[in-house]
Amino acid sequence: MKNNLKDFLPAELKKLNEMAGQPFRAAQLSGWMYKKYADSFSAMKNLPSPLIKTLSSKYEINNLEPAEKQCSKDGTVKYLFRLSDGNFIESVMIPSGERRTVCISSQVGCKFACKFCASGRMGFARNLRPGEMTDQAIHFLRSGGKITNYVFMGMGEPLDNFDNTIKAVMIMNDPAALDIGARRITISTCGFVPGIKKLCGVDLQINLSVSLHAANDKLRDELVPINRRYPIKELIKECKHYLSGRNRLLTFEYILINGVNMSAEDARALAGLANSVRAKVNVIPYSSTDSEDFRAPSKDEIKHFTGLLERAGVNVTERLSKGSDISAACGQLAGRRTR
Repeated sequence: MKNNLKDFLPAELKKLNEMAGQPFRAAQLSGWMYKKYADSFSAMKNLPSPLIKTLSSKYEINNLEPAEKQCSKDGTVKYLFRLSDGNFIESVMIPSGERRTVCISSQVGCKFACKFCASGRMGFARNLRPGEMTDQAIHFLRSGGKITNYVFMGMGEPLDNFDNTIKAVMIMNDPAALDIGARRITISTCGFVPGIKKLCGVDLQINLSVSLHAANDKLRDELVPINRRYPIKELIKECKHYLSGRNRLLTFEYILINGVNMSAEDARALAGLANSVRAKVNVIPYSSTDSEDFRAPSKDEIKHFTGLLERAGVNVTERLSKGSDISAACGQLAGRRTR
C-alpha cells in the first residue's frame, strides 16, 4: 500500500529522498494539494515529469470519495464519504449567521457508546489517518464556500486518535498547507482524560470543548459511560490544567433531553462546574436519531433552563438543531451503510 502524501507535514515532504537537492519542489507539491486542491499528480503542471513518475510510483494522493450528499433547507450540508477500504465517514457544514462550521470525523465509528449518539451504536472500526481528516476540510473548501470554524466533533473521539488528530491540526494550521488559524480549530472530547493530559503538551492555541451532558456522576455514568473511568472531578481538574497558561475559553456542550438532565438541580450543578473553570455552556436541544429513547425539550423548557444558567452568571449559547431533515446527527448516514 502506498503512503498518502496528505499524511505528511510540509516539513516532512522536504525530507523525502525524492526532494533531495530540490526542497522548493516540496513547497510546490504542498501548494498544489492545499492551495489549489489538486487531487492527482497529473494536475501538478509545474513539477517535472520524472519527479511525478517517481512520486506516483511510491506515493498516492488519496482523496475522499463522496458517496452521498444531503442539503437541508436550513443550509446544512452533509457528506457521506467512502474511504479507500470501503468504510464510511461523515462530515457536516453547519451555517449559523456569518459562521460556517465544518464538523470533522476522526474515527470510523466510536468506542465510547454515549447513550444518545448514533456513532456509538456503530461500534469502532478504525482510526482515521491525518489526510483523511484534512481532506474533509479540503472538500468543503474546494466547493467554494467560506469556512469560518473547524470542529473535530464528527464521528469518533479525536483524543483517542491523538497523534493522527494533532498531525491533522498541524497540517491545517501550517502556512504552507491550509493556513487555518489555530483559534478557528476546536477539538471536542467526551471526557477522555488521558488525551486532555497529552493535549496540555501541545503548543497550539486550539480550543477545547467537552461534551458534558450531565453535571453529576450518577447521570453522566449513564449517558456518557467514559465517566465511569474518568469522573467529573478528575475531568474538571484536567480541564483546569489545560487552560492554565492559555488565553483560551473552555466550552461545555450540553444536550438538553426532556425529563433527563434539565431540572433546576441540574442547572445549579452545571452552573457550578462552568463557573469553576470559566466555561461557556453551549446547550443543544436533543435531536432525534434512529433510537427514540429520549425526547427533545420544548422551546419553553429550553428557555427556562438557559435562564437558570444565565441568572447564575453562566455565558450560555444555544445551538439550534440543524439539518434534522437530512439526518445530520453524527453517524446517522454511515450507520445505515454496509461495506
